[in-house]
Amino acid sequence: MLRKINFMLLVIMTITITSCSEDFLETKPTDAISSADALATPDNMALILNGLHRLLYAQSQVILPGGTSTRAGNHFWIPLGDNLTGDVIHTAPANNLGWQNQTKWISHTLETSRTTEHLWYQRYHIIASANAIINRATDGSIPEDARLKEILGQAFTYRAYAYLSLVQHYAKGYLIGNPASDPGVPLLFASEAPFTSEPRSSVQVIYDQCMADVDTAIGYFQGATARPTGSADAKSQLNIDVAYGLKARIALNSGQWRIAADAAKKSRENYPIMDETDWKSGFNTTLLPEVIWGSNVITTETTFFRAYFYLMSNTFNGSQIRNNPKAVDIRLYNQIPDTDYRKDVFLKDAPNSNGSASNGEGGWDNNTNPLYTTEDEFDSAIAAIKAEYGLASGHNTHPYMHFKMKQKVPGGIEPDDIILMRASEMYLIEAEAEAMLNNIAAAQAALQPLGSERDTAYDATSFTTQAALMDHIKFQRSLELWGEGFGYTDHIRWDEGIDHAANGGSGASEVLYVDGFKQDKPSINDDWVFKIPQAEIDANPNITSSDQNP
Repeated sequence: MLRKINFMLLVIMTITITSCSEDFLETKPTDAISSADALATPDNMALILNGLHRLLYAQSQVILPGGTSTRAGNHFWIPLGDNLTGDVIHTAPANNLGWQNQTKWISHTLETSRTTEHLWYQRYHIIASANAIINRATDGSIPEDARLKEILGQAFTYRAYAYLSLVQHYAKGYLIGNPASDPGVPLLFASEAPFTSEPRSSVQVIYDQCMADVDTAIGYFQGATARPTGSADAKSQLNIDVAYGLKARIALNSGQWRIAADAAKKSRENYPIMDETDWKSGFNTTLLPEVIWGSNVITTETTFFRAYFYLMSNTFNGSQIRNNPKAVDIRLYNQIPDTDYRKDVFLKDAPNSNGSASNGEGGWDNNTNPLYTTEDEFDSAIAAIKAEYGLASGHNTHPYMHFKMKQKVPGGIEPDDIILMRASEMYLIEAEAEAMLNNIAAAQAALQPLGSERDTAYDATSFTTQAALMDHIKFQRSLELWGEGFGYTDHIRWDEGIDHAANGGSGASEVLYVDGFKQDKPSINDDWVFKIPQAEIDANPNITSSDQNP
């Protein structure tokens, strides 16, 4: 089973390498110590956890057997969530990493694609490593002190995180299907080769396992050593706040509204909502005050042109961005009040400087914006944007382009941190769950702190019915969490399809988007579900071709 899982201890070591001009540290994984040694003490187990922290963002070929340099963990999987649904708009052809194959709805519908295969194996690697810790740490051979409880809390949280990711991608959505009978993914509890799994369990069984694991994690964290504070690296570690946040996500996506609201509230307690300065600073560091969990990408990690910001940030100096600046859906932009400072990160009137732009309006000769009456005005506006945001000479500009995600070093190629969970999401989970319970006042109360921070004229009490609240919550999630990867799971939970031509149009090109331009809602459209890797079917005796998703 899982032919590509060779249990690697993912222990981190630091070695010194001499470059042409300077000495620098490179952090690499090694499997040079035995399994028994790696699991002998809580401190050794912590090294395995450090390997998992890195596995979340490393290029897969440096950690996973059979991996590829074209996928760098959550650098790829996080923006994929908004790429598949078209919440982030591509403005021109630029198909590095097969990124626009995702946009066109090609890769995740193929059982032999890198996307379907590497997401599957990366998440099962997390599960296998978590199992190794859990199985040894609970066998009674190591005293259960606060340090061991911290290790177990992280391991159980990681396992819940990986199973949730798998069931959300490779199975039908909980709320739009029949979870008691819909096939989910295999449960794996082994910590040693050959990693024999169960057959595909139902969606319900997988969600139950996620909830059981996260509840177990919370129990361990309550008696555990605390997570360090004050550094970006510290927020790579999982703690009780992360576990509560994950519990909120599990409950939200399975319709356990009371549990979702209560867990979200607990998760966000220690993380103040970002102010305008922080919100506009670029989303490039886990040090932002409301970040609950994120990957602190080590400076020597060579993701570069495989990084989240390479795919997402218009300040990154890579061909995917220079040729194809990412833009906001025009329909979302038009809903943002002028009193909401989040509107400022989207440049409605940026000139279209790209002759290859998919809307055919690139360059001065095709300009349609009445703000620019001369070519000098057009060129000056382009130059001003490049100067303000630190763009390189080769960067194109485009109407509605964004500067929400900005690099610490604009115009460079260094990979920055990946934010995985923050307080604003938890306010929105709480609000949605209360709205689904028809607790109008409670939903309004959850929305008001976030909305009033972002919008000087905000008044949550103006949304007085469940329907009005849900429409507004969908808008707030689409805006607040734009580019942070929630589009795919939100569309499935809400059973909403994709139609870039509807309601005035998103700004996307049907020629560029192909099948991704319009998709029926998930409840009637099997293409929302990722194919199980053919390699898994070929290797796993408990899964056959009849188990393949339709």
